[in-house]
Order: sequence, then structure tokens, then C-alpha cells
Amino acid sequence: MKDLFERIKNDKGPLGKWADVAEGYYVFPKLEGPISNRMLFNGKRVITWSINDYLGLANHPEVLKVDGDAATEYGMAYPMGARMMSGHTVFHEQLEKECANFVEKEAAYLVNFGYQGMVSAIDALVDRRDVIVYDSESHACILDGVRLHLGKRFIYKHNDIQDLEKQLQRAENIASKKDGGILVITEGVFGMSGDMSKLKEITGLKKKYEFRLFVDDAHGFGTIGKTGIGVGEQLGCQDEIDVLFCTFAKSMATIGAFICSTANVVEFLRYNMRSQVFAKSLPMPLVVGAIKRLELLISMPELKEKLWKIAIALQNGLKDVGFNLGNTQSAITPIYLNGDVAEATNLSYDLRENYGIFCSVVTYPIVAKGTILLRLIPTATHTLEDVELTINAFKSIKDKLSSGEYASEMMDFNAQ
Repeated sequence: MKDLFERIKNDKGPLGKWADVAEGYYVFPKLEGPISNRMLFNGKRVITWSINDYLGLANHPEVLKVDGDAATEYGMAYPMGARMMSGHTVFHEQLEKECANFVEKEAAYLVNFGYQGMVSAIDALVDRRDVIVYDSESHACILDGVRLHLGKRFIYKHNDIQDLEKQLQRAENIASKKDGGILVITEGVFGMSGDMSKLKEITGLKKKYEFRLFVDDAHGFGTIGKTGIGVGEQLGCQDEIDVLFCTFAKSMATIGAFICSTANVVEFLRYNMRSQVFAKSLPMPLVVGAIKRLELLISMPELKEKLWKIAIALQNGLKDVGFNLGNTQSAITPIYLNGDVAEATNLSYDLRENYGIFCSVVTYPIVAKGTILLRLIPTATHTLEDVELTINAFKSIKDKLSSGEYASEMMDFNAQ
């Protein structure tokens, strides 16, 4: 028999093993100053491409005023207690109603965190008789929610409708024997690759198979579709999404999320989502602040237009100089390079220290071995000058990577 802590000491996990040389720089970095296109990192001002403040609402003057006034009036404690017991207010109800109206659903329910809410919603919606079918590139919150499921689950190849149909056939065979149902889960926009789910084709399968569709549109909400409703609006199938999940952490630059569906389903979730039944209510300043953010998201379409102006300029510029951006159909801008962890960290160090560019660097086990993924997030606060400087910097690092200049042992930031 082993001591639990001894095992943890000897095995920090696939990411934790780099803590001694990476922490504080490559992982858990400290970006300082107001959230914006340029922030301070390691004592230097850098162009920041790693903040999900898509519409630039984090420090919008109207948002800051409402946040400050609400914090002064209510503090962060009110309402005290879980929604079901003592944490329910008219403002929570107002925000839920406005969210549901905007995304064209009957009802919505607030949750404290996107990740926590998604896990808990999956757990509440299915029981051991039901079957889950989900996309292979689903976000970790979906994967963790699926792991709680005591019944059968099938995974289909990313955005592969033919494979989805194959898994639906398997699911239908099992569900019919157990008198269960089928829940298909996908993202609207996939957070790493930036491509959209094939929702139109997925909903088309409802003509052949009986299932309900659950979509996590964290990155599509506020950024995609004519009015910013999301991928369902963009593809013309919003009404075919049975359960829609949207977070405030991206376009609205705050904490919280909401899940929406029919009034009957939302009522069920209100009484059965354990993460909310047993958790303190979302604090009033966050609720009031979210109401203002949603108002601006709806009333200021120019913010989405500015986001896309920057995103298109950045993506076209990177493609023009030979970078592989995969199949992104959103503002998310992934750059795929060949290399190992050492090259990724050395490349990242060069970008930050010598070119003033801060972006997220992703390696194995999040992406395949031998692949470096640089993930850039354009926002409405970025400028065309930021784009030009960034493209020039990437041209330089591409040449260095190709020549093997970064091919050395992983740089120990703590030794710098």
C-alpha cells in the first residue's frame, strides 16, 4: 500500500512536471494593469493576445461604473445563501429573462461558473438509462460532465457527421432496450481550433433519430451570428438547439453563465443541478454588472464589427506569410507549428521578451506530440498596428523555428 501524498510528490502529472522551470512565466504568468490590448508582463509592455475579452467590455466606462456602484450598494456577500434557500432576487430573474429573450429560448437559469455549470447540467439531464453522444474535441467541462454519467456514452470523430450517425445508431439500439433517451453534446465554436460545429447537419439528423441536442456556445455567444446570438443564429438552426449553454466569461468579460431551454426543462434544472442547489448565489454586483454587459452587447453591434475587423486582418495576414491556421471559422486564431515542448517554450520566451508579443502556447498532452499550437484571441480593443507588429514578429519566429534556433533544452525561466 502506498501513501497518497508520496505518489503525488513523485508524479505531478503531465503539466505539473514542468512546474519547477515554468511556473510564473510559461504557466501561471502574471499579466498586470487594466485588461486591454497591451498589458504589463515581466516588467515589459506586451501586445496581449490571450485575453477572452472579445468585445472589449472588461473596462468599458459604463461597465466600470455599474460594477463599482453595485459593489458599493450591495457588497459581494448579498444575496447570502443558495438561490433555492435565501439567494434569490428580482435582479437574478431579470438577467435570466433577458438572456433567454436574447438567445430566443423560453427560459434561462443562471449558474455561477461556466465549467461548473456545464458539468452539473450534464449530470442533471441524464440518468443511467440514457446514452450520451459527444464530439471528440469537446471542452474539458463537457468531458468531465460525461465522466459523471453512469450510463453508456459514445464519442464521434470531430465534426464527422457520418461517424455521428454511426454512434447514434449504436446509441439508439441501447437506449431503446433500456427505455432511455439520447443526448448529443457539442460545442458551438471549438475553443482550441476555432471551427464551428456542423449544427445544421446535426439537427438534420433529428429527422432520422430521436435525440436532444445540447450546445455549449461559450465562444460563439456575442461574436457570431447577425445579432451575436451565436452559431445557431449563424447557421439558421437556433430553434433546433434543445439546450443552449453560454458563459459570461468571454464576450461579457465577467463571471457566470446561463443555460436555456424550454420552461419545463429549465424548471427541472433549477431543482436538480447540484452545483447550484448547494452553492451560494451569484453575488449581486456580478448580476447587475452582467445586465449592463448584455445591454451593451445587444445595443452596440459596432463592438462585434471591430472584433471581426481585427480578427480578419490578423488571420489573413498570418495566412499570407505562410502560417497554418487550421479550419478556424471564428475570432479564435490558432497557429499550428511543428516542434516539441522545449522549442515551444524557447519560442514563447523569444516572442515575449524580444518582440513584445504575449499569446498562449499549447503543447502535448493538450495537442498531439510534435505539435506547437499558438493561440491568439483578437478583441475589439486591438488595433491594426497591433496586427502589423504581430505578423512581422511571427514571420521572424517562423524562420527561427525552421532553422532549428529554438531546438535546445527547455529554457528555465527561473535561471534567467
